[in-house]
Amino acid sequence: MRLLKRLLATLVFLPAMAFASDGAYPLDQAPDRTTDLSALQNGAKLFVNYCLNCHAASAMRYNRLRDIGLSDQQIKDNLLFTGDKVGDLMKNTMLPQDAKAWFGAVPPDLSVIARAKASEAGSGPDWLYTYLRTYYKDDSRPTGWNNLVFPNVGMPHVLWELQGIRKLKLAEVKDPHEEGKMTPTVIGFEQLTAGKLSALEYDNAVADLVGYLQWMGEPAQNTRKRLGVWVLLFLGGFLVLAWRLNASFWKEVK
Repeated sequence: MRLLKRLLATLVFLPAMAFASDGAYPLDQAPDRTTDLSALQNGAKLFVNYCLNCHAASAMRYNRLRDIGLSDQQIKDNLLFTGDKVGDLMKNTMLPQDAKAWFGAVPPDLSVIARAKASEAGSGPDWLYTYLRTYYKDDSRPTGWNNLVFPNVGMPHVLWELQGIRKLKLAEVKDPHEEGKMTPTVIGFEQLTAGKLSALEYDNAVADLVGYLQWMGEPAQNTRKRLGVWVLLFLGGFLVLAWRLNASFWKEVK
């Protein structure tokens, strides 16, 4: 029985152990902005201006942004392209064949990207938050950009004007697996040109964008969580009532 318990514990933790040992870049924890309306509004603006040119969000309509405090007129004035209507889906105009020729693959739909990455990397928001903050200049790549979280990524750094241009800082570090061998290791970034935002402002902007992507994957998530609390309270009260009713019933039977 003890051997069986150890085997089951090993099987349970095997996926986590495999992910931890694959040499993946460590993820930073993304701030939770899903209940901050001003952050979600800023994230929606960043998404429309920087992401929607290549990516679509075909499961989301513009008028659903009312849920984060925007009126139809605000959506129309600030977030719609020419010809789009408030009730339209968030689609882009890039042809799939053009996208494949330019980037090597068709950019994925971002409607549920945070949830999709959660199933792949364990935490979708953390993956997106770290990914958008670890781009660096790499002239060997077709787009001129590379990424620490997603090496050899086909997507260029669309937020480079905000963050500025950076390159990797490397240092020779002793290889723990082979004595006497030195291995180039990433120790940070060197800022080549300044961006429109400071490092802190850029991190906050990315957090807003990631918060919006997380919210867009399930716009009703905050309502679901609030309702869940009331359901649990009701069930707790009902449990106490049923327990006392059961005790009273069996008291009469005896």
